[in-house]
Amino acid sequence: MEVILAKTAGFCFGVKRAVDMVYETVEKNKLSRVPVYTYGPIIHNEEVVNDLKKKGVVVIESIEEIEKLSEGSVVIRSHGVEKKVYDVIEQSGLELIDATCPFVLKIHSIVREESEKGNQVLIIGDPEHPEVQGIRGWCKNDPYIVQNEDDMEALSIDPDRKLSIVSQTTFNGKKFKKLVEILQKKEYDISAYNTICNATDARQTETAKIAKEVDAMIVIGGKNSSNTQKLYNISKTECANTYYIQTLVDLDLTALESASRVGITAGASTPNNIIKEVQEACQR
Repeated sequence: MEVILAKTAGFCFGVKRAVDMVYETVEKNKLSRVPVYTYGPIIHNEEVVNDLKKKGVVVIESIEEIEKLSEGSVVIRSHGVEKKVYDVIEQSGLELIDATCPFVLKIHSIVREESEKGNQVLIIGDPEHPEVQGIRGWCKNDPYIVQNEDDMEALSIDPDRKLSIVSQTTFNGKKFKKLVEILQKKEYDISAYNTICNATDARQTETAKIAKEVDAMIVIGGKNSSNTQKLYNISKTECANTYYIQTLVDLDLTALESASRVGITAGASTPNNIIKEVQEACQR
């Protein structure tokens, strides 16, 4: 069996940076025993979150939980958070460590500046995803949020107001372009910022290419990972035998016995050791 591993599989720059920052904070606080918290899971990968938990890192999920803390270091997750969370951490006298992906921080800056100008902001992405919720929290007015063509067609937009468009960093590039084209045809006054990160775009493109060339495709990533779910959907379109797993335990190797070529890719929150384990199992 030939196994083709995507070059873009695994941690992206923003995720690696965030994970490294948490481990560095744990090491720094070891002697002083100052507790370490992350606001939400640092990344969407249960293996990483559980390992940090073993090292004493506590995940908090709300502003109310922050307000109850008397001391500690609070690490902002890679997905970013609304501005209010920053304010509460600082007001509580806690140490704030910002592990937000720089690409996400750029979107926060764009929507803040555009909404301050009085422009209407439109966010393309999953309204339930923490990244999108965080972006929303930096707008000075209520933004529109859409994730598909039906959402876009149902919008009622003031034609006299300029519309500034951004995207969730992990959104599908082709879908983003298609949704923007719908508004362009309606002749709204728009400024579209393609804020899909380069790593996401490259990962999706490589996944589609490999999936076309193999008999079976394995996509590795957390079940709550938005970018991994998109990789799975892209792969499934090109290769019917696509399997979505979190770790090797989830993979039925017998399903691959008839395959002569197998492709492997992984979401941005998947550690290299998990990818390597799956690759070696397939090669055996």
